[in-house]
Amino acid sequence: MTTGRFTLPSEENFAEETARIGELWGADAIRNADGTHLDEDVLKLGKKVYSAYFPTRGHNEFISKHMEQTPQIYLLSQRVLAEDDSVSIPYMQRFYSEQLQANQDADPKKYWEVIDRTTGEVVDPGSWDVDFTLQVVKISDAQPMHEYTVTFLAYIIWDPVEMYNHLTNDWGDKEHEIPFDIRNPETHQFVMDTFRKWLKDNPQTDVVRFTTFFYQFTLVFDEKHREKIVDWFGYAATVSPEALAEFEKAKGYPIRPEDFVNGGTYNSTFCIPSKAQLDWIDFVSDFVHENVKTMVKDTHAADKEAMMFLGDQWLGTEPYRDGFEKLGLDAVVGSIGDGTTTRMISDIPGVKYTEGRFLPYFFPDTFYEGNDPSIEALDNWRKARRAILRSPIARMGYGGYLSLAAKFPKFVDTVTDIANEFRDIHEQTDSEPAQGILNVAIVNAWGKMRSWQAFTVAHALPNKYNHSYYGILEALSGMRVNVRFISFEDVLSDGIASDIDVLINAGPYNTAFTGGDVWNDGRLVSIIRSWVRQGGAFVGVGQPASSDRPGRFFQLADVLGIDEERYHTLSVDKYFPEVVSEHFVTADLDKGAAIDFGEPVQNTFPISEDTTLICAEDGQVQLAANEYGKGRGVYISGLPYSAANARLLERILFFASHNEEKYAAWSSSNPHCEVAEFVKAGKYCVINNTENPQSTVVYLPGGREESFDLPGSGIAWRNI
Repeated sequence: MTTGRFTLPSEENFAEETARIGELWGADAIRNADGTHLDEDVLKLGKKVYSAYFPTRGHNEFISKHMEQTPQIYLLSQRVLAEDDSVSIPYMQRFYSEQLQANQDADPKKYWEVIDRTTGEVVDPGSWDVDFTLQVVKISDAQPMHEYTVTFLAYIIWDPVEMYNHLTNDWGDKEHEIPFDIRNPETHQFVMDTFRKWLKDNPQTDVVRFTTFFYQFTLVFDEKHREKIVDWFGYAATVSPEALAEFEKAKGYPIRPEDFVNGGTYNSTFCIPSKAQLDWIDFVSDFVHENVKTMVKDTHAADKEAMMFLGDQWLGTEPYRDGFEKLGLDAVVGSIGDGTTTRMISDIPGVKYTEGRFLPYFFPDTFYEGNDPSIEALDNWRKARRAILRSPIARMGYGGYLSLAAKFPKFVDTVTDIANEFRDIHEQTDSEPAQGILNVAIVNAWGKMRSWQAFTVAHALPNKYNHSYYGILEALSGMRVNVRFISFEDVLSDGIASDIDVLINAGPYNTAFTGGDVWNDGRLVSIIRSWVRQGGAFVGVGQPASSDRPGRFFQLADVLGIDEERYHTLSVDKYFPEVVSEHFVTADLDKGAAIDFGEPVQNTFPISEDTTLICAEDGQVQLAANEYGKGRGVYISGLPYSAANARLLERILFFASHNEEKYAAWSSSNPHCEVAEFVKAGKYCVINNTENPQSTVVYLPGGREESFDLPGSGIAWRNI
């Protein structure tokens, strides 16, 4: 039994069980969660105390008297068809009235926008009026058979996260917590004064766990209380008339309502970012940073640590954006959903330590009679462990109601084992990350600012439309490579760094991840071509480097050896060479086993019979390689995460970069098992990433081998 590096959630009237479970799990810190507080008996247990602090909610006595100071959001109505020359748009239709309320205080003719979606033209404000009683916008001179929308300002009158917790836990008539916006001077003063008083009134708190700061990511519910819009990166809820005016003054131009809703996309992170969107992120971030610094300074003055939860109201504090390291935060904690989200937290620069909140969350949607939460706990641990070996988080913990978890003895025992193994990893390695062999860069429009956040829709939640790309990150998160994220602008201004072995561009057409029109800049294409011809490696996934120009869709088709038919060159014959029977990149796959390429990319074809086809079925190419000068290009149609696909990608990276001879050492014969080498510690480990027993041979330098039989979820350590 070991202790430390573990944060335990607790609650009132639960001191005895908190002490018992805390000893089993080796907890050295306790914390409260949303809807709980720590009473004196829990505080007397002698552990480090984390206190969740919500800067912009939890004070209805103040904000209920100032409802015009709640946060606001731009919302897009449903599309309505005009059947004659007048039409009414019920703008609140499909929104949840207990969460959202249209702003009737600010002049709608100034702050709202009606658009003819058939033509894209903005309707003159003189042609429409608002009926606040009926909650409709009436257009007087509409074009028949055209669709119309209204983009309107709305107040957020129920904090979305507290609302989610309220509904999930069936809190009944518990008062709804109303959020507030600190951009208003009166509210700003209240927030800062309240926080300083709280610091004085809570001397027992060692760590202030800000959850988070000021602006919620876009989280909108429909009239049936279901999630309607969820964008973990969405800035739609950061607006107000005051903010719009300040933006125009700071940036020199007005920002439109359409710049926030963008036709109903709400500027998803998949959208190629516009100048207005990037300027707004900068504008909000500058404001948030200024006020975070103040709260962190006050926290330190009270002799407490400042920790930020990476979630909830985290907008404006993107941890990989320039300036984050100047906030003075001591730590960041985030929810661990898989290896990708683990790396998103563990790689954060500019803080003293990072902490992961593991799943399952102790809520009744998981902890109910007949369910076995230990299954999810082990699954979550296995996913995270791969990444922790490559980039260790310093601490772990859980969240929710400990009283629920205590009812499941098997789960308690499972977490006991996980916590001990987590501490043992740190002990065995002295917290050193495992050795990376290759340097891999992912290039997209967001670059470093969204490190480990590409292809994300909602935090660690699978989606049919993104899993073919998100799987790349999940595979890389625990792979023996060093990963960085760069932008197209980085390549244009600085070229490709000399230490990069492989460049990856992945995603669907016309998104921030593949770039869209950026490939019309001949400089970008030339830089990458030159780099590959001199020995570099370019891996394209899905519709890489794509731009719809006559004659060629993949602008680096000559590098990849593959292009996609866009129905403009059907008169040009395509000849497929024979698919090779064996290749380095598929050597580890079970013979005859089908590769899961995810959602198909239709109509891909080799541009030359010199292209090496590794997998080509149903009239298109799924996997191919191409020699390009001294370098290589590799094309993959998609890569959902699996052990087999992680192995496939790993072999692709070594092959593409001409490092096949380095592949064997520190590899495993079984794709379900992975090896991590720790140079300074003089040790290596092999992990079983499944719930079932696995056997594997580990290949060591110099041609040595060692066999392992690992139990489900097992790990074994050896000296080098």
